[in-house]
Amino acid sequence: MASDEIVWQVINQQFCSFKLKLSTKDSTFCRNEHNLTGFCNRQSCPLANSRYATVRPDPATQSLYLYIKTPERCHLPSQWWEKIRLPNNYEKALAVIDQKLIYWPKFYIHKCKQRLTRLTQVAIRTRRIAKEEERLGEKLVPRLASKVRRREETRERKAESAAKVERAVERELIERLRSGADLDESDAEAEELEDFDNWLGGESADESEESDSDEASSEDSEHESGHEDVGPGEKRKRPPQRPQARKKHARMEIEYELEQGQKDAVLA
Repeated sequence: MASDEIVWQVINQQFCSFKLKLSTKDSTFCRNEHNLTGFCNRQSCPLANSRYATVRPDPATQSLYLYIKTPERCHLPSQWWEKIRLPNNYEKALAVIDQKLIYWPKFYIHKCKQRLTRLTQVAIRTRRIAKEEERLGEKLVPRLASKVRRREETRERKAESAAKVERAVERELIERLRSGADLDESDAEAEELEDFDNWLGGESADESEESDSDEASSEDSEHESGHEDVGPGEKRKRPPQRPQARKKHARMEIEYELEQGQKDAVLA
């Protein structure tokens, strides 16, 4: 088995999948579920310490358990962590931690007690919120993440500015309707169009309408007469073509002059 110091040198100087480095923070965090403090350092690393202890809640029952890792069980990875259930009573749970970690470093004893205290407070608050939701009949909205909160605030500002513009347009339209400006403009336009029609004169419009109606009636009569002779299964006959009128040319007069001999023959 590799020593703890070698494991820590590899994790610290090279690569660790649980390491989390934030640009805004100077500290390096650890995402391992067994980490006691959440920081990535030699004393808190659960991989680089063959002797380790932590307190974790059970995901199914939410009961608190004390996890202890000792080098005597390192040859059995499935049994490396000893799982001890802590009592629901806070004072009895502290006594169990003191009993199981009696010869351990004070750092692990102190951090396990701090973790037990914090997890107990979280459990009490969760039960209180559940009772409040049951009493009110509605679910409380949890606190949003900072990124989601900023995005929602930006959307709210944009929606508020758009609503202000819409309200301003609505107020302007209401003021115009109340003042009657739009109605006066429409009445003036209608009067101008009526005066223009009167100036053009109504007789020419009537005559054009009558001529249009006569042409339409003549076309309808021809169409109907053409359809009367056509029976079912018969071909439609073409209407006879009208003879085209001959064009009139200019009138010419022709005079003939006869010789004297021909005149005598004609007169005889």
